[in-house]
Amino acid sequence: MPALLGKPTMPSDDKRWRIVDATMRRNGYRQSALIETLHTLQETFGFLEEQGLRFVAQSLRIPVSMVYGVATFYNYFTLKPQGEHTCIVCTGTACYIKGAAALLSSIEGRFGINPGETTADMKLSVLTARCFGCCGLAPAAVIDRETAGKLTPSDIMDRLDRRISA
Repeated sequence: MPALLGKPTMPSDDKRWRIVDATMRRNGYRQSALIETLHTLQETFGFLEEQGLRFVAQSLRIPVSMVYGVATFYNYFTLKPQGEHTCIVCTGTACYIKGAAALLSSIEGRFGINPGETTADMKLSVLTARCFGCCGLAPAAVIDRETAGKLTPSDIMDRLDRRISA
């Protein structure tokens, strides 16, 4: 189906594209709607895939490279499907000094994945962030959107095991 009035055609008949398009339409297809649109795209599809980034770029009339740059700059966005559970380990200075590396090492040892990876069964994704802004809780992690502080490798394993087996 050809695009009408210069508006790009949605990538497929999947109704989720309408949700993404509604965000852009509500913002008048302005370039300033990029971050909000990327949030909607990720919430709707679970991650930002190339097809979605291209659709957003065409719709907002901005280069794909700019959309990709924003998508890769912000830690919140991911270009890969994520696991059912997510663990984000803070690697800011305070957390690093107080044991973030040991937390990551214990996750790698138990689940066999490094930051930026997801287990083969899609149960757990592990990420890192530069700083959560809760240095007094170092070392800290966010597990399924819940911040946990003063963690030991044993603590983080217990928390992850409870989440994954629930």
